[in-house]
Amino acid sequence: MAKILQIETATAICSVALSVNGETISFKEEQGQNLHAANLTLFIDEVIKTAGLNYSELDAIAVSKGPGSYTGLRIGVSTAKGLCYALDKPLIAIETLEMMAAGFLSENPDYTGLICPMIDARRMEVYTTVFDPLLNVLLPTEAKIIDETSFNDFLTQQSITFLGDGAAKCAEVLTHPNARFDAANFNSASYMSKLASQAFDKGNFEDVAYFEPFYLKDFVVTQSKKQQVQG
Repeated sequence: MAKILQIETATAICSVALSVNGETISFKEEQGQNLHAANLTLFIDEVIKTAGLNYSELDAIAVSKGPGSYTGLRIGVSTAKGLCYALDKPLIAIETLEMMAAGFLSENPDYTGLICPMIDARRMEVYTTVFDPLLNVLLPTEAKIIDETSFNDFLTQQSITFLGDGAAKCAEVLTHPNARFDAANFNSASYMSKLASQAFDKGNFEDVAYFEPFYLKDFVVTQSKKQQVQG
């Protein structure tokens, strides 16, 4: 039975879970700005102790690989890689949007429509993709600027549930009758459990030395107006 530590830091939610054979047995999470650097290692330690395990008993480390927050992903992935090196354990990378869709389906097992997870990328832009109920990808992951015509090719055919921290701001724009919105939190490491277990069973491991998060967009440093004036 694979014991997998799971880390999700792609958004403002700092989330850690531990699963055994695809079932979550312990998790800890909190939402807020700039939590990851201070809390991630504390959450990991608490989750492992709550499960009654030692670090040496882990079989793998799984991490949400993105897309999402540049800083959050960097912290999560660097922590996961550090644990893999220290414990000599394999690294599993889970696509963040797939994890969100899997979480929605686990809470709605009879759902038959499409799922569109969205991660906020500021203004009216989101990181997004579209899945069917079997988690087949129908639209490649992209940074998409949302307007009233977005996803119309899908919406004219069947219902889509939009979810994630990027979905709420789109509700006033995506007004098609087949558009549904779910405000629940699906950026939880607990929703990684089955995906991580499947990856472990298939031996789908990353090269710890060379693995990098899926940022999707380059990180851009901008100056504040005060800095621009001083410059």
